[in-house]
Amino acid sequence: MVDNPLQRLDAVELVKLGKTTITLGGLGAAVLVVIVTIYASRLVGSGLRRLRQRSIGAAPSLYIVEKLATYGLRVFGLLLALSVMGVNLTSLTVFAGALGVGAGLGLQGLVKDFASGISLVFERLVAVGDFVELSNGSRGVVHEIGPRSTRIRTNDSTDVIVPNSVLVTEQVINWTLHNSTRRIRVPFVTAFGVDKEKVREAVLKAAHSVPFTSPDDSTRRSQVWLVGYGESALKFELIVWPTIESVRRPAAIFAAYTWAIDDALRGAGIEIPYPQRELRLRDLFGEEGEDARAALRLEPRAARRAKAKAAQPSSNDAALDLTREDPEEPPLPVQGPPNKT
Repeated sequence: MVDNPLQRLDAVELVKLGKTTITLGGLGAAVLVVIVTIYASRLVGSGLRRLRQRSIGAAPSLYIVEKLATYGLRVFGLLLALSVMGVNLTSLTVFAGALGVGAGLGLQGLVKDFASGISLVFERLVAVGDFVELSNGSRGVVHEIGPRSTRIRTNDSTDVIVPNSVLVTEQVINWTLHNSTRRIRVPFVTAFGVDKEKVREAVLKAAHSVPFTSPDDSTRRSQVWLVGYGESALKFELIVWPTIESVRRPAAIFAAYTWAIDDALRGAGIEIPYPQRELRLRDLFGEEGEDARAALRLEPRAARRAKAKAAQPSSNDAALDLTREDPEEPPLPVQGPPNKT
């Protein structure tokens, strides 16, 4: 006679698979085990995630531990639930063989993404916090590497879900792989005939006034290059090394330096040209050269350049945006000192 309620539940047979009998009590115990292990995996994952966010150098390693602990507990809970339910685990070899056939036929993409995710986590060529650029032009910070896909958040706060296999098989540019900064080129133009040294001094002063410009050292320093001649302008480039934090926001970097350069050139009274065609008057109404320009009431070129007025610095929104801390952004891991090579 069965008096214990649990024994009554265990006595109720639901289904029989070969030599295995699944009872109502066994099914209830299995469900309870699954619920407990899922809760435990979430609790452990949440604790490791908070620890990772507070850490500095150990963040990438803690991310691997977090994923292994989370998925390991869930797999353990599933196996334990099957055992509690009365399923002989040694008989699962047949199921594993069938699963292998299914993976070979219809689950190739899923298995490929899962294997690629494991490769990403352990090889650490792409890690959480890295700024990456995909082959389709998408750029952003890696926020999460899951078992099937990776979530990348762009600077416009748009989440891009990328299959893990794409990050392994296609070209990916990792801007922050070695936690080091990179060189940025910012083009600008001036009118012909300007004092190049004056341009250099004004632009370098503007670059160093931007708060996210790295200090000059023996291997990395801000420079101004004259790179060519346009139809109506001298072509320059500002060569600058921004900080590692700002490298993750390239559009804002370019906008901030361009704004600062424009302020610097106007403040120094350096003419910024616009597309134009130069018409040379050899003879007009019997007049030549500047006399011909005067006959047309055109202002002499030298006088026009002399009127270039120094402008006051203006508010650089892109630079302010780069120095603002975004509460939605996760703490970025620091893997070591910048690479000086």
